Amino acid sequence: MAEHEVELTVDGEAASVAVEPRTLLVHAIRDQLGVTAPKIGCETGKCGACTVTLDGTLVKSCMLLAVQAEGGTVRTAAGMADGDELHPIQQAFRATHGLQCGYCTPGMLLAAERLLADQPNPSRAEIRSALKGNICRCTGYQHIVDAIERAAADAGGAP
Repeated sequence: MAEHEVELTVDGEAASVAVEPRTLLVHAIRDQLGVTAPKIGCETGKCGACTVTLDGTLVKSCMLLAVQAEGGTVRTAAGMADGDELHPIQQAFRATHGLQCGYCTPGMLLAAERLLADQPNPSRAEIRSALKGNICRCTGYQHIVDAIERAAADAGGAP
């Protein structure tokens, strides 16, 4: 199968990958670029482990072909940090134990970031609703919700 050269920006770095037309974006990011923040989970778009932003829109990278991201800007959870300085949402997850195995964490972080950008003072119900596309098999979500509440409060949102 003929390969296509795909140019994109991942976490602020210009990248070029040669992919078969059927290559999923998550595989191009992980396997070819070595960015392991998005996880490979269900490969059906249900678990959210592969969540990234593409041109500012939250997407499941297992549901997009790499060629569909041509010219786009991809941001992973790894791109949230500023060097060694964790993003405030990452800090809140760390402080409140909003993760255990960490598999769902990249999708949860990006979903939280999108929620807080749209709604700086979300209720617990709104937080839970925003996380619907992300499955966590470890925490029961309580600490994740607590982490997002803390991030909102730290940013001047929720009390």
